[in-house]
Amino acid sequence: MQTTKFAKVNGALPGAKAASVVAKTSKYISPSFARFYPLVVESAHGSLVKDVDGNQFIDFASGIAVLSTGSTHPMVVEAVRRQSEKFIHFSYTDFYYENVVELTEDLLSLVPGPTKMAYYGNSGAEAVEAAMKLTRNYRKRPIFLAHTGAFHGRTMGAVSLTASKPMQRRGAFPLVPETVHFPYPYCYRCPWKQTFPECDYYCVDYFKEQYLEKFVPIDDVAAYFFEPIQGEGGYVVPPPEYFRKMAFLRKEGIVMVSDEIQTGVGRTGKFLGIEHFGLDPDVVTLAKGIASGLPLSVMLANSEIMMSWKAGQHGSTFGANPVAVEAALATLKVIRSENLLGNARKQGARALKRLQEMKEKYEIVGDVRGLGLFIGVEIVKSKRTKERGEDEAKELIDYCFHQGLLAITAGRNVVRIVPPLNIPDEVLDEGLDILEDGIARINHDVGA
Repeated sequence: MQTTKFAKVNGALPGAKAASVVAKTSKYISPSFARFYPLVVESAHGSLVKDVDGNQFIDFASGIAVLSTGSTHPMVVEAVRRQSEKFIHFSYTDFYYENVVELTEDLLSLVPGPTKMAYYGNSGAEAVEAAMKLTRNYRKRPIFLAHTGAFHGRTMGAVSLTASKPMQRRGAFPLVPETVHFPYPYCYRCPWKQTFPECDYYCVDYFKEQYLEKFVPIDDVAAYFFEPIQGEGGYVVPPPEYFRKMAFLRKEGIVMVSDEIQTGVGRTGKFLGIEHFGLDPDVVTLAKGIASGLPLSVMLANSEIMMSWKAGQHGSTFGANPVAVEAALATLKVIRSENLLGNARKQGARALKRLQEMKEKYEIVGDVRGLGLFIGVEIVKSKRTKERGEDEAKELIDYCFHQGLLAITAGRNVVRIVPPLNIPDEVLDEGLDILEDGIARINHDVGA
């Protein structure tokens, strides 16, 4: 094993304490949670994580892209402490909080497009559920459009839009009716065997010809839900003009909903992922990175759309919890004061350069794609056949874990690189060293 500066593991993972927690979890906690490996966190600071047995790891997962400012950033911790000493809860559904107005004004200064209003919840799925209810209420139409490969959450409404893995929907049918899925532009695995840019956005033509002209009445569609870059579907980056070309739907009265739960809050180097693609959405959903680890979500909608709701139509007991709101305000301050959007672009460019070199060097690295610190590495068995390397991707993240790097997969065979936006150069480099060492070993083992 290589000598490392930040990753320090004892080579016998999990340790005794972690093994005990894992065993008790299996006994008492719902089996619906699918975990990547037996990490039991004891503490975490910045981009480094310690487990209960004293092992230290470099964080390339950020709690699934949640820890935008890293773990326990001092400004966030102080904001949480200060608010917790004032009051912790009084139900924003029924009363008023001053800091919610401040947070909304701050968010609206960062989100492009027409004036918006905010609805607060606790999780990404709640934000999506709110957007589903709102857009149906506003348009008085029944149909939702979403993509295959999409992940919008696992509650009954959100999972009706989700089409990432069958397991996420198994046993839940019937789901919300009138949800229509169509292919996302996955250029590395084009469903139509086309090549970009020679295809001239055939994906858009196909949608028009095979959906709107065949069986989807466009004037019955309430909203189009999309991820600017697919997350659980495999960190899939669409071609640059795709969403601008899809904007014809707006002319038909269809609400454009950008799900920014993973891509938002600077993850891609811009505050919203959709900013890279030249579209101002009507509705935006945010969660994950908004409060640096505290549960908070927000749905932002154009004022005309939001004003279609009447008092009592929707609410949330814990939404806009004052402690989480203060954490969000601190998060936005850190993003500005430490230029984390710029750092995401800088570190993302460094990581992509290194990963592209790995792609040229190793047969099992089929594709590398991403923006900012939202990066996917697609593992394959062969570059020629593009056969998905599901076992190899699992073996890779297991290897990384045992060497002191926390990385997780997306989709079936993609390893995602989503460290905190303030990860230092030397920590990022060491994490990439461990990742490459794992790729090299697996590449050799499969005889590539």
